[in-house]
Amino acid sequence: MTVYLFVLGLFALWAFNCFKFPIEYERLVVYRLGRLLPQTKGPGPTFILWPIDRVVVVSLRVVTLDIPPQDIITRDNISAKVNAVAYFRVVDPIRAINEVQNYQYATSQMAQTTLRSILGEVELDDLLSKREEINDKLQSVLDKRTDPWGIKVSNVETKHVDISEDLRRAMARQAEAERERRAKIIAAEGEFQAAEKICQAAEMMQKYPMALQLRYLQTLVEIGGDKNTTTIFPVPMDLISAWLPKK
Repeated sequence: MTVYLFVLGLFALWAFNCFKFPIEYERLVVYRLGRLLPQTKGPGPTFILWPIDRVVVVSLRVVTLDIPPQDIITRDNISAKVNAVAYFRVVDPIRAINEVQNYQYATSQMAQTTLRSILGEVELDDLLSKREEINDKLQSVLDKRTDPWGIKVSNVETKHVDISEDLRRAMARQAEAERERRAKIIAAEGEFQAAEKICQAAEMMQKYPMALQLRYLQTLVEIGGDKNTTTIFPVPMDLISAWLPKK
């Protein structure tokens, strides 16, 4: 009886270790006697040959990878610290386990080196104003480099660009000078347009003399508004030129 209980206990232990229940987002990579099985197993109830099989559990969920601040030198020789965040997931569990020792650590290191190399090729102004293009390029390069590991990088976003205080003040002065330049250009364009309209009005009055008389009457109406105690009548110089002394 004792032998039967012992055998039954060993069988229960063996059966307990042979049945696995991976969650919906998990897959089992199985090595049988050191040889990799061509297909993953799971999710749900899964039978393996314990202790012959060795099982590695791989999650298929999206992983958020925080890329620590990297010291970079832009193409215009400006030092800055840039950090970013990357989102990736395992699309091929077999390659993720069999082709690289630690796919999360390898992806993190690859993301850091890619961030330094890509941002070193752009200027600071582009880094600050063209983030969407830079993010797309980072995602494309990182996805291509991690593809042999069965990793799919879905997105890379630069979060913060840290520059020195002196450079910030210089950029503020540059921005202020740029705003002043634009204001002067807008004022000059306004003067040009006003002068152009005045010239057109003068040509119109020269062509139609009655327009000058109508303008004269309109000016009188504007001068003689409410609560005005003084009225000014502009007199043409032609009327008084006969009484002026001749030189």
